[in-house]
Amino acid sequence: MKLSDLTNRAGEWLRGSGPMSEIVISSRIRLARNISGYPFLTRISRHERQALEKRVREVVLNAQISPQTLYVDLETAPEIDRALLVERHLISKPHATAEGARGVAIGEDESVSIMVNEEDHLRLQVLRSGLQLEEAWEQINEIDDKLEAKLDFAFHPRFGYLTACPTNVGTGIRVSVMLHLPALKLTGEIEKVFRAAKEMRLAVRGLYGEGTEATGDFYQISNQTTLGKTEDEIISDFKHLVIPKIIDYEHHARRTLLNDRTVALDDKVSRSLGILRTARLMTSEEVLFLLSHLRMGINLGRVKEMDIRMVNELFLLTQPAHLQKLQGRKLEGDVRRAARADFIRQKLNGSGNS
Repeated sequence: MKLSDLTNRAGEWLRGSGPMSEIVISSRIRLARNISGYPFLTRISRHERQALEKRVREVVLNAQISPQTLYVDLETAPEIDRALLVERHLISKPHATAEGARGVAIGEDESVSIMVNEEDHLRLQVLRSGLQLEEAWEQINEIDDKLEAKLDFAFHPRFGYLTACPTNVGTGIRVSVMLHLPALKLTGEIEKVFRAAKEMRLAVRGLYGEGTEATGDFYQISNQTTLGKTEDEIISDFKHLVIPKIIDYEHHARRTLLNDRTVALDDKVSRSLGILRTARLMTSEEVLFLLSHLRMGINLGRVKEMDIRMVNELFLLTQPAHLQKLQGRKLEGDVRRAARADFIRQKLNGSGNS
């Protein structure tokens, strides 16, 4: 398994299958863990950091987290490869741009990634397409047990797992669901989501997590605290209370567009498809918003004979690092925007009309 094997296909978060996948893009569960005997990364020495990375790498590669596991040394990896992993949601932006010994282990189907020396010594992640929180929890819990059998995790009898950030202390769990909410944005009702999240003490973030905007109408909803509730309680709240409420909001907004604003809906979708098929220069942000409207049009039956999987792949393959990897050269400015527009026109050529 090589990093180049990932380039030509959509990642797990855009596979477009699983329960509620027309709205729920992906379910992610992440666990923060640290190793006893080593300082947190804010206080660790260069030598200790290198020793820790080497030890954890060996344990992770021997743990059989997947039929095949790829380990990427991020200290030596080219910038474009690190950017590619961020675009695929396999590492965080801070992990990509940090310095010093660090890496990531990636499972064969990309549903599993383990960041080494990010904010914590270990960040375990399981990503599933659609609403599959319980399945993701079962998988990551098994991986966590395998690693804990070989590594002595920092744990306090009263406070639970000890982490670099106080908000992760306790279970160390972060539950995150990525939602596609174009109708709520178009109807001006997206504030409902923010209010609901605030009431439930949840965080709402953009496509690439903390500090990012909701590009392409993608929103990540995640828990803010991990102390005081069990993992099962946090996951149950998400599955039965939080996410169904937001899904209902989006379904209602989509019905409003279909029933009361049909012409405006079709105009928005048709314009998006028209620009995607004819434009000669396109930014990645523009593409995400246009594809967002097109994806909604397909899900609502307003665009016929177009594969939702292809649209999902375009979300990813038109991002800067993927586009440059596919082209086999560094692209900047209008050259990159032209290559992106040309790539999209080729992919959409011969697809159905709205």
